[in-house]
Amino acid sequence: QVQLAESGGGLVQAGDSLRLSCAASGRTFSNYAMAWFRQAPGKEREFVAAMRWSGGSNPYYADSVKGRFTISRDNAKNTLYLQMNSLKPEDTAVYYCAADYRWGSVRLPTGWDYWGQGTQVTVSS
Repeated sequence: QVQLAESGGGLVQAGDSLRLSCAASGRTFSNYAMAWFRQAPGKEREFVAAMRWSGGSNPYYADSVKGRFTISRDNAKNTLYLQMNSLKPEDTAVYYCAADYRWGSVRLPTGWDYWGQGTQVTVSS
């Protein structure tokens, strides 16, 4: 099992940048695929980005964040990152990191077994 803890959220203005971190503990971090999801008030949790265990194929991104957000990981630090640039008010949500041994339905919340508690990102216009 792996434990996940997000940090780095906050209140920013439209056009600003923010970097989220997800610290992992427990099992070997490099054995897990990792992802970011987000959930706005009154909406379902939606996919943001995902990447495989170590290197491998290119990360996956939601169309709404492609070109603005970058997912990365540092296996030596057991940390996943989400660099968010050119933020928009519609990016406002609680952001969650997720982990799983499998690489299956990566765009669905049901495709991930382990979740952090989330960090709030608020983008003002």
